[in-house]
Amino acid sequence: MNYISTRGRAPELGFEDTMLAGLARDGGLYVPDEIPQMSADEIVALAGLPYEEAALRVMRPFVDLSDEVLSDLIARAYGGFGHAARAPLKQLEPGLFLLELFHGPTLAFKDFAMQLIGQLFAESMARRGSRITIVGATSGDTGSAAIEAFRGLDNVDVFILYPHGRVSEVQRRQMTTPAEANVHALALDGDFDDCQAAVKAMFNDFEFRDGVGLTAVNSINWARVLAQVVYFFTSAVALGAPHRKVSFTVPTGNFGDIFAGYVAKRMGLPIDRLVVATNRNDILHRTLAEGEHRKMGVAPTISPSMDIQVSSNFERALFDAYGRDGAAVSRLMDELSKDGGFPVSQGALQALRESFDSGRASEEETVATIRAVHAATGEVLCPHSAVGVKVAQEHLDPAVPMIALATAHPAKFPDAVEGAVGMRPPLPNRMADLYDRPERLTEVPNDLDRLKSLIRERIAP
Repeated sequence: MNYISTRGRAPELGFEDTMLAGLARDGGLYVPDEIPQMSADEIVALAGLPYEEAALRVMRPFVDLSDEVLSDLIARAYGGFGHAARAPLKQLEPGLFLLELFHGPTLAFKDFAMQLIGQLFAESMARRGSRITIVGATSGDTGSAAIEAFRGLDNVDVFILYPHGRVSEVQRRQMTTPAEANVHALALDGDFDDCQAAVKAMFNDFEFRDGVGLTAVNSINWARVLAQVVYFFTSAVALGAPHRKVSFTVPTGNFGDIFAGYVAKRMGLPIDRLVVATNRNDILHRTLAEGEHRKMGVAPTISPSMDIQVSSNFERALFDAYGRDGAAVSRLMDELSKDGGFPVSQGALQALRESFDSGRASEEETVATIRAVHAATGEVLCPHSAVGVKVAQEHLDPAVPMIALATAHPAKFPDAVEGAVGMRPPLPNRMADLYDRPERLTEVPNDLDRLKSLIRERIAP
């Protein structure tokens, strides 16, 4: 299988080169040139399998590795998760289920992709004998998951940019307490969109990119999306797919997780609705409701991982909605950069609405949902998961089970949870000393040249 850029001007690549490139050289994002199909019989056969075996079967058509090698990498990736099911389902109320994606080493759904990417990168670099520099932007969870996956690895330096003062204390400490010399936590003076813009600018500076061996593990990396496709299949099959349809609600800021659901649907999983759930930074909800994709500034919230206005993976959805017209997508991205937004054509908007529904939750509604779910079920939700549950409740269909994705452990956001239910959720035992570990970080200005200089200095032998 080959991969093509959403902007149509970069060379096609195989899976490994796509993964190592991260961002295409024309500024676009890589997608498969075609989506492989799983038959109903193949989907049925996933029922009851260990998560690792299901992952092998779902991802195998996309990856140019032998089954033996891929199976071994998957086993290493998920062996350290804190739940035997890896992604267990829990029922909250009739027709509404919670998919717990926070049992990985950093207590967030990003671990499903990042732990696998760490194994894939390590295998590739060992075979090629190469060295890479990973630079990523995070609104909270991607950074800690990337650091956990790559800390201490030979031939890798990891630089994570996060918005200074705009992540939770647990999220920050997960990035700043690792002691390995190849880990660099950079607190940027700005918001997540500033961090993401800096990373993209580095990738578009080809002299710098090639000189430091730059690669990305943000959700712009196709391998991240692919790893997340798996739990849409496993959870849907657990509720009766393919013999019955299932819907999903996904709390999202950067559109990567819900795009994984879209890929699963394109592969043949009988998904009825994919519901985008946003907090008050609701550019995705406004786009689907009004047909205008326009930035309106980022407001800090108690669900900070969703405080985003430039949703990178939305470009992948636009690429399909515009008939895989790379030139059209390039024009839209130029308008977004220069004018702060663009109107979505009527045909593309119709295509998006055929695939996605949407909703939003205010701060007050998020707190109320945490409180109500805890009172009714004893379940404690993180604020991002609460956004998903609130929007899911508004889209319930008695005939179709709805799965809301729980994207992080509540202990990552203790202040928000305590404000809602009056108790601070404890960290798991393996992280009980997190607040006692010394921190190591570098505060940096929102200045691209200074960032590039810092990275060159840190990786110099």
